[in-house]
This record gives sequence, C-alpha cells and structure tokens, in this order.
Amino acid sequence: MYKVLVCDDDKAIVKSIEIYLKADGYETLPAYNGRQAIEILAENEVHCIVMDIMMPELDGIAATLKIRENSNVPIIFLSAKSEDTDKIAGLGFGGDDYVTKPFNPLELCARVKSQIRRYVSLGSMVQKENVLTTGGLSLDMEARLVTLDGEEVRLTATEYKILEYLMINMGKTLSSNQIYENVWNENAYSTERTVTVHIRRIREKIEIDTKNPKYIKVVWGIGYKIDKI
Repeated sequence: MYKVLVCDDDKAIVKSIEIYLKADGYETLPAYNGRQAIEILAENEVHCIVMDIMMPELDGIAATLKIRENSNVPIIFLSAKSEDTDKIAGLGFGGDDYVTKPFNPLELCARVKSQIRRYVSLGSMVQKENVLTTGGLSLDMEARLVTLDGEEVRLTATEYKILEYLMINMGKTLSSNQIYENVWNENAYSTERTVTVHIRRIREKIEIDTKNPKYIKVVWGIGYKIDKI
C-alpha cells in the first residue's frame, strides 16, 4: 500500500484529505508542520507528500529544501496564494506540483495518483548504483550528468572527471598529485596549480559560497575531499 504524507497546520484540512486518500486505497501519515513532516519521512517509506506552504515552526518551502537533500519523493504544494509567481517559486524549490486552496479533493487525489505512478513506474524511487549523491549534489556516471538540487550543472570534461573522482572516493582526502594522475592519466610534476584552478571553477558552479564550501573541502597541506552529507 502506498503511503501519502499529508502536512498542513489546519487539522480539518488534513482530516479531509485523509478521508479521500484512504477511500482511494492509500495509507496516510498526518503532520501539522514541516518539522513533523521531516521526522515522519525519516522513519517511514513515503511515496508522495502533500505539503502546505505557510505553516508554523518550519514552513513547507524550508521543509522541502531539507527533504530534497536526501529524497526525490514527489511533493505537491498546497497554498492559499494563487499568483503565478508563488507557483513558480514553490516548484523552483523542489515541488513537483501545486494546488491552490480552496481545492477539489478529487482533483488532489488524481494528482497524487499521477505523481505516485511516475515515481514508482519510472524508477525514481530506486537509487541507481551508478549515481553518486551527497546533500543536493548528484552525479550520474552512466549519463555523465551532474545536478545540484535537481538542476543540471554544466561542467567541462575535465571538471566532470575531477568531481567524479572525488565523489567515487567520498570521505577520502586526495592530494593534487593523485587527482592529476587519475584525471589527466599522466605522471604529476608540480601540478598543484593546475588542479587548484579546476577545483575553483567547479566550486563556482556547485557552491553557494565559494569561500565557505559545502561540498569540496580543502584539507590544508594534504589535498581535497568531498564528504557524505
């Protein structure tokens, strides 16, 4: 039985949505703020989330950003706001669909069904062996595709090879010589500058703050590493 996490600070709305989803054969998990939603998701296999945007403690946008660090479960936003800019903003932060209040429960159920079908039948819920991930950064070795929070990151061939080598060796500190020899396939002679320049360019594409990087860390005097987040 597929599980749907329903999160809204209005308990009456949660109850109403649960009634319709249960009638369609889904198991429901209620939550009343973003923090509860994250906690429930950590302890249960969830196939779709219906998430209100405006909530106390942790709103739907902040909760979605946190969820997207580790999960690609489909998220349908609920909001009383109807402006197109709000819809675009919600989808841009990791949502898969958007329903404006007041809504037709039957339409919402149809959207839940559609999202779960895509999630399950297209294999989105299966973690591929050839995909390396840490936080919101993902590298598909088969497709040679890098994404950050779901958005494609365009790297040069050399930049891709460096990032791939670091992510394959996640948690390990690699010297500039090791990186050079494995990426350029030739012996390293005073290559630190070359590697440093490429690392800087990669950081400019995947880091929000290059001076305080989240992904590619410097281990002073030794080299570089990427940790599992």
